[in-house]
Amino acid sequence: MNQYNKQTLTTFGIIAAIIIIADQLTKYWISDNITFNGSETIIPGFLDLVHVTNSGVAFGAFSHHGNILSRFALSGISLTALVVITWIIISQRLDRYSIIGFALFFGGAAGNFVDRVMFGQVTDFIDVHIGNLHWPAFNLADSALTIGAIIFCVRLIFPGRVET
Repeated sequence: MNQYNKQTLTTFGIIAAIIIIADQLTKYWISDNITFNGSETIIPGFLDLVHVTNSGVAFGAFSHHGNILSRFALSGISLTALVVITWIIISQRLDRYSIIGFALFFGGAAGNFVDRVMFGQVTDFIDVHIGNLHWPAFNLADSALTIGAIIFCVRLIFPGRVET
């Protein structure tokens, strides 16, 4: 393994691990400290911590399809994404922003995959709102997935050169 691959895998692994661990720890903390369907106001009229679950994907999409078949389908999609990202990181020469984007996406997908496999659903706890207009509750894994996807899209639109 050459120096590029070692550095790439190290950077990727550290970022992904931080996301997975932080995601799981925050979900555990929420489950332990806020009653199910309960909430704690952090910034009145804007941000609450809540304790809800989601059997769908990011931001509650497809949560109304919470049967066992959709659980396995969503888990299969997540596992496929994790395998594809791993293959890309190992086989492709990427710039640092793409590595960071893939690591964020991987960490977020893995964090929610762990919940889906262990509990059949994902714990969400961040409730952003303006008055009574609420964004669907989400978690750190969803945030990492979103930021990773944004970085990936920006890199597609504005490709950078790969460091040697």
